Order: sequence, then structure tokens, then C-alpha cells
Amino acid sequence: MDSDQSESSLSRPRPVELPIARPERVMLVISTAPDRETAQTIARTLVEERLAACVNLIEPMTSIYRWEGQIEEGSEVGLMIKTVSRRIPALDARLRALHPYQLPELLAWPITEGSAPFIDWVIGQCRRPRA
Repeated sequence: MDSDQSESSLSRPRPVELPIARPERVMLVISTAPDRETAQTIARTLVEERLAACVNLIEPMTSIYRWEGQIEEGSEVGLMIKTVSRRIPALDARLRALHPYQLPELLAWPITEGSAPFIDWVIGQCRRPRA
């Protein structure tokens, strides 16, 4: 411990960053892909086209679901996509165009709290560059 720090200052909790009003809402979108190559292609395209700031690939993942009357089980790669609400329609269209599944998963949740610098970064990455 530095001599300049008192023991009481170390035990005080650090302030939590509260959400601040922003013109755009950050969203967390989840989807899946049948394999790593497909997931990487989708992720890279979404980031390159500024439909997402970041996409995390989560694997291995086992999915169990009912499809056409049968219980199916298979290995998939999860995609955790950070974007903004206004980009969801374009992201959905692009995901459908790139995806081999008949019905690609797309579920989105608004982010209500988080690190202000990270939220600002996501918003900035999803803006189209000015010409």
C-alpha cells in the first residue's frame, strides 16, 4: 500500500457509472451458425458493414430444438452481436442473406446499463463513415 493511501480509502466502493441519455440505444443480439467458418464470415461482414461494433463467437455450443415436428440436437457456434437499435433491420436482412439456415436466429435486448466509454464506442462503430 502506498504511504499516501489510507486504509479507509481502499475499502470505499468505487462509484458506478450510471447510464446517460444517448440518441441511440445499444442492443445485444444473439444468433447461431452451423460452424466456425460461417460464423466468422457473418461476424466479419457485420463489422465491416458497420451493422455491428463487435461480434463474439461462442463455441462449442449444443442446441436442442424442435424443427418440423422432430427434436433436433446439434453443435453450433453462438454469435453475440453488439449493435444499435436503428441498425437491427439492416442487420436482420444481412444475416438472412448470409445465413445457410432457413430460419436464422435473431433475438435482441436493449442494454440499459454499462460502461459509458464502451457504450459510446459501440454507437460510434455503428455509424456510417461520412463521405
